[in-house]
Amino acid sequence: MVNRNRIVDAFCQYVQISSPTKSEGEFAKFIAKELESLGLCVYVDGAGEIVGSDTGNVIAKLEGTVPGETILFSCHMDTVSPGINIKPIIRDGVIYSDGTTVLGGDNKAGIAAVVEALRVLKENNIPHADIEIALSIYEEGGLHGAKNMDYSKLSAKKAFVLDSGGEPGQIVIQGPAQDKMNVKIIGKPAHAGVAPEEGISAVMVAADAIKRMQLLRIDEETTANIGVINGGSVTNIVMPELTIQAEARSLDNAKLDKQSQHMVECFQAAAEAFGAKTEIDLVRMYGAFKLNETDAIVETVKKACENLSIKPYTAASGGGSDTNIFNANGITAVNLGIGEKKPHTLEEHLHIKDLVTTAELLVELIKLHREK
Repeated sequence: MVNRNRIVDAFCQYVQISSPTKSEGEFAKFIAKELESLGLCVYVDGAGEIVGSDTGNVIAKLEGTVPGETILFSCHMDTVSPGINIKPIIRDGVIYSDGTTVLGGDNKAGIAAVVEALRVLKENNIPHADIEIALSIYEEGGLHGAKNMDYSKLSAKKAFVLDSGGEPGQIVIQGPAQDKMNVKIIGKPAHAGVAPEEGISAVMVAADAIKRMQLLRIDEETTANIGVINGGSVTNIVMPELTIQAEARSLDNAKLDKQSQHMVECFQAAAEAFGAKTEIDLVRMYGAFKLNETDAIVETVKKACENLSIKPYTAASGGGSDTNIFNANGITAVNLGIGEKKPHTLEEHLHIKDLVTTAELLVELIKLHREK
């Protein structure tokens, strides 16, 4: 029932409407009109005003034709850079960009699958319960759209987020918490050639702190990284200040607490040893989530996959997604594999068969949520 040519055309059209993070407005207007044309009631919330995007989250609802459980499908509208003037190219059943930009399958592949599933419902008069759609802004770089979504507009207690790079059939049931850390080390300037011993080198403090730290792979559930270091302006002055951006992630909230505190203590100990000062801003970006293999939402996805002869499998993710935020807001959510390959790179690509299969899976999920 899924129209292969139509879903490919829609996806290629979507990615050619530029929607970099915080500039999703043009695409939001386009997709809102498309959803309205399919009979959905569309609402744009005020999240954009809060987070600095040129639009809010697009929330839509399709009234059911039969009783059943309301379900939510969610994707994000923003794409990473470079994502302006994307030119999709189809070769041997795979969609690529022209190599100068990302493709934007993260996450417009999910949106294309959702819209195609809705079209299939309409043209085949498939009975369905209420269906809600949430298309978020500013997902990349902090899940800000989902964090500031107007949840009063959603009634679903079960959500399927379409934003994982696994093959269709993948069910992400566990995702990490993340802490972001901004550190400022304040030393003391001095002339590097005349009296360097009178200075306190911020970079030496940073080096000592990092030497003390456990970083990268901590254990099977926990990672940590120093990502950005900035400081200094000339070579003849002992570096007086330095800033560091770091992060830590874990599938276990308690482990994340321990790792982040360890990193903070390393910075503080190094500063004390050198007589420097530190200013540390530690922010919990999102909490971890963990579902069980036997949870109803997981069993439902497995059933839908089996009905389509797709092999289902569960997985844990090393990255955050809107799935984390929905679970934190009382909506049980899983992230589903849709075949996004090499996202956030110029080599990003998408197999057409995965795009079609994802739409078929959504139709099957909709059928399974009708009352028997």
